[in-house]
Amino acid sequence: MNFPGVLPSPLAAIGGTPLVELRHVVPDGSARVLVKVEGGNPTGSYKDRMALAIVEGAERRGDLRPGRKLVEFTGGSTGSSLAFVCAVKGYPLSLVSSDAFSPEKLRTMRAFGADLTVVPSDGGRVTPDLFVRMREEVDRIIEREDALWTDQFHNTDALTGYAALGREIVAQAGAVDAFCAAVGTGGMLVGVGTVLREAGDPRIVALEPATSPVLTAGTNGPHTVEGTATGAVPPLLTPDAYDGALALDEPEARRLALRLAREEGIFAGTSSALNVLGAIRIARDLGEGHTVVTVACDTGLKYLAGTLFTPTADAP
Repeated sequence: MNFPGVLPSPLAAIGGTPLVELRHVVPDGSARVLVKVEGGNPTGSYKDRMALAIVEGAERRGDLRPGRKLVEFTGGSTGSSLAFVCAVKGYPLSLVSSDAFSPEKLRTMRAFGADLTVVPSDGGRVTPDLFVRMREEVDRIIEREDALWTDQFHNTDALTGYAALGREIVAQAGAVDAFCAAVGTGGMLVGVGTVLREAGDPRIVALEPATSPVLTAGTNGPHTVEGTATGAVPPLLTPDAYDGALALDEPEARRLALRLAREEGIFAGTSSALNVLGAIRIARDLGEGHTVVTVACDTGLKYLAGTLFTPTADAP
């Protein structure tokens, strides 16, 4: 017997997240800032959208058969999301990550049944060479186990998953004057931006931590904003996909994460706070009568082991 409101699978719970207007942290005279709160997805992250699209794309092409292992290296929530999707669909999964990323995320990957290889970091910082070493571990797993690499940095199936996010924003917000987001793979900014441009003429702005300003200055460096700024321009982020970039102060974003929780009730991580900081900067420039949209990427529950939600949250 079928009951109204009962989903056929946990995968059907992905998406349909709320869009919330900020009321307290946006200065007077600014455009309104709307935040798509993605913590309500099954693993508490917008990456659930990407993971499902990538796995189902591989299934459609016949690249993924029952029993074949998937593999990916991950510095954000991609690993947790892939582990969730693979658990539901029954695929084995190997993940490569690092102690530079929150222990909550690593534990979530294991909880869903993924095999996890943890690559040591340089003092807990995200550095360009870290991703090189993680990729080397992926290559070893592919050679040893004939695993299918999901290749999130080149996989255009991710854009399909994020296009749904864009359609939700259009349905919820109507006209949008600007959309901004921090760049990791670049898939979310491109996928959402493409849909928003089909519906109007918004300014699409890429964000990055000022300590690794690849897009704005052509240089990279260490930082602690998980899931962003890998040290190179991601292949999915083509020059025509965005209109400009902003480099933002990480300590300021970390302080804003605490304010978002205490003043707006939005409980999210560092990259989300960087997104909101960028949105506020753009809102100041645009002024009243305009709308800026960004994304709270994941839930703050993934960051409780660190210092993000303490009064000294500017300390990495």
